[in-house]
Amino acid sequence: MSSTQPNNVAQRPVQVLVVGAGARGEIYSRYALAHPDLMQVVAVAEPRDAYREQFVAQHAIAPENVFTDWRQAADAGKLADAVLICTQDQMHLEPALAFARQGYAMLLEKPLSPDADECRAIVAEVVRQKLIFSVGHVLRYTRYTQKLKQLLRDGAIGDIVSLQHLEPVGYWHQAHSFVRGNWRNDRQAAFMLLQKSCHDIDWIRYVMEQPCEQVSSFGNLRHFRQENQPAGAADNCLDCAVEASCPYSAKRIYLGDDHKATPGFLRVLTPEPDQTTLRAALRDGPYGRCVYRCDNNVVDHQVVNMQFAGGRTASFTMTAFTRHEDRHTRIFGSRGCLEGDGRHIRITSFLDDGETHYDTDAGQDLHAMAGHGGGDYYLMQHFIAAIRTNDPSQVLAGPAEALESHLMVFAAERARREAAVIALNGA
Repeated sequence: MSSTQPNNVAQRPVQVLVVGAGARGEIYSRYALAHPDLMQVVAVAEPRDAYREQFVAQHAIAPENVFTDWRQAADAGKLADAVLICTQDQMHLEPALAFARQGYAMLLEKPLSPDADECRAIVAEVVRQKLIFSVGHVLRYTRYTQKLKQLLRDGAIGDIVSLQHLEPVGYWHQAHSFVRGNWRNDRQAAFMLLQKSCHDIDWIRYVMEQPCEQVSSFGNLRHFRQENQPAGAADNCLDCAVEASCPYSAKRIYLGDDHKATPGFLRVLTPEPDQTTLRAALRDGPYGRCVYRCDNNVVDHQVVNMQFAGGRTASFTMTAFTRHEDRHTRIFGSRGCLEGDGRHIRITSFLDDGETHYDTDAGQDLHAMAGHGGGDYYLMQHFIAAIRTNDPSQVLAGPAEALESHLMVFAAERARREAAVIALNGA
């Protein structure tokens, strides 16, 4: 979308092309089902037959606008006002550049790209085209984050001195996504900090409101290694004699009434999950593999230390070895301390040691888009509003902000690999 609104978009639903109808594409597109007066999915490009057919039926997409490859959609001319690019990480550059040049408003799933120069190229092109552009940094958009930002700006804890942030990936989530799944190997996707935690680093930058000047980092792949495979274990959990005593058992995660995986995670294994199709997927696909016999190489724990302009500091911890739960944050100020868990915020005042509590869950209906604390829903709300009003400021994670925080992540990974302190000289 350029500086002028096409075809009176303010008076009709924003028409959207979805490139990649997997988990993220499907979730973001639910906004059209919740608000058909604001958004309409009119085209899709998805190579997998079952996922594409389900998506087409869900949104009643005309046959002429159904494609198996994004290039087909690009060759068909401009089909919509906006495009959601939700392909795998290493498949972002080409479609992003192609659709930017066609003038689409764009929501690009994070990360921008596994390569820093590609990130710069994408941002440069969308800026050149003057597009409404958003990145899937959903954490910025939650009611929790916005309340936390308000409290900090109102001086609830005085001047921010330091911040401590924990991302509890969760033991079974790590096994699903980063040991067995699509993001297990940085040669096929991206390094762990970029793919899982780039929006945490982005969130920290958003909260600190100052440029980051220096970073250091440590971490490695400690547990999910072949040498840690228990004696008597099989290469597939369905055949394993010791599976019942393994917390990472695929049967424990995906099968039975007490399975750990959410419906969205189950659909990664098979588009129509039931006990039969799930067992077949575990037998024939990657998700039944022993976690100690996979081709994973991304870290399972990492810490990042950051120094911001003005002397503020932050520490970030990402670890697999937790429950799958909301992030935990403590912010230390000159007049008080803030603690938050993604929903609840507690302010402790140094004046009287009194505590003030806030619950940011208003219990509102998010139309099956409650993921990331409601961030999925509010991201789409802001993106669509930006297009309808031709107001880029509605986007909380635009091109400049996204590039800056991505470059922080690349610097942190370089610091980890080189055991060095890396200086950032601006985005």
